[in-house]
Amino acid sequence: MHIPAARTAQHHAVRAIAARGLTHPLTQALLAAAVLTAATAWDAGHRVTDIHPPFPRLGKT
Repeated sequence: MHIPAARTAQHHAVRAIAARGLTHPLTQALLAAAVLTAATAWDAGHRVTDIHPPFPRLGKT
């Protein structure tokens, strides 16, 4: 449950940055939520690669 929440929070924050800019209060709140959910996932034993698996290389199968 931690991984989907962290990924969703990060996507919302990125969308807010694109739509409103980095200094907008909503963006700041969403970034804070993303940090907290990522920290919760980390504390539960998940690592960054669990949240953001590496992209497959082009031309490699």
